[in-house]
Amino acid sequence: MGVPAHAAPRGGITLFLCFLITLLEGFDIQAIGVAAPYLIPQLGLTPSQAGLVFGGGMAGLVVGALTGGWLADRMGRKGLLMVCVAIFGLFTLATVVATGPVSLGVYRFLAGAGMGAAMPSLIAVALEIAPPERRTRTITLMFSGMPAGGALAALFAGTLLESYGWHSIFLAGGLLPLALLPAMAKLMPDSRVPAAVSTTRPDPVQALFGEGRLLITLLAWFTFGMTLLVLYLLLNWLPSLVAAKGLGAVGGAGAAFAFNVGSIIGACGIGILVDRLGPRIPIIAAYPCLALAMFGLAGAETLVPVVVLAGLAGFFLLGAQYSLYGVIPLYYPVNVRGLATGASIAVGRLGSIAGPLVAGHLLGQGLGPSGVALSMVPVVVAAGLSVSIMTIRGRYIEG
Repeated sequence: MGVPAHAAPRGGITLFLCFLITLLEGFDIQAIGVAAPYLIPQLGLTPSQAGLVFGGGMAGLVVGALTGGWLADRMGRKGLLMVCVAIFGLFTLATVVATGPVSLGVYRFLAGAGMGAAMPSLIAVALEIAPPERRTRTITLMFSGMPAGGALAALFAGTLLESYGWHSIFLAGGLLPLALLPAMAKLMPDSRVPAAVSTTRPDPVQALFGEGRLLITLLAWFTFGMTLLVLYLLLNWLPSLVAAKGLGAVGGAGAAFAFNVGSIIGACGIGILVDRLGPRIPIIAAYPCLALAMFGLAGAETLVPVVVLAGLAGFFLLGAQYSLYGVIPLYYPVNVRGLATGASIAVGRLGSIAGPLVAGHLLGQGLGPSGVALSMVPVVVAAGLSVSIMTIRGRYIEG
């Protein structure tokens, strides 16, 4: 069925607004990482406490992701997205007044819950407005807002954080979402699942595991979990790990900037390749390349190789991860694709919680930054094996 001519401009506006929402999430996730070298000593946090604080934000994302789809069916996507963005902005602002690990952890959890609840609606909107032959690149384009926001946060840290303090980046990260709300109210159309459809939803267990989908579902969950563990470890800890190599906070911000720029290029480039070649070659190849980048990052001691390898890690890591958002739904019937994607993201978010905690634990045990990076290589290899089996065994379902 063709897309009405008037729908294309409105779809472009909607996609841009969704891109801005993911950009704000990326800014916030990177903000806690680049602020950590200043925030941790000022609030007197131990490495383990810092890991718990970072993990608190990820826990909020899990809780939000688990409830977001259910709420969207009752509030409509536009209403839910606006509430989520408002909650996210307000509790990011609250981070400015945090005085210790407890208050900081609570604010990060609530901000994460706001953004996590938006994720199922964002993916559903992207799948709805994208032509089938451009589905993967549309989703990767939307989610490239996350590394773009991360790059902006890294630039902010490199140019302003030293002068204005760690509070300033959370002040910006809280005000920007609130400023986006009027544009969402005016320009974003609402979308709600019709009541007639909602009464015919299949049993979730049968949808995910029935008709031979058990293996694909379990592999998708494992791949998402392992990939997000590495991703959120790097998003939260990369600046601190680079600074601990003796390259300073500015060097850490530079590595974070390179990681996010590489992520944008990788997301768009690998997304295009998946649309043209299918998922097997591009996504499978990304994981051994990522493992090599992590191995090199562990051994690098000077700024230039650290920055280059951080960029390559972002290219392959986010290129694979965001492409999977477009691939996973196609292994399921049309009427359960949203459920399948949401479940994979929610389970994968457990890895996003584990990543910061693992880094904090390893550092607390005396393992240096090189050891933390090296410990991620087997995790990447395991994810690569899982995604290889999934893309080889999986078969697209028409619709």
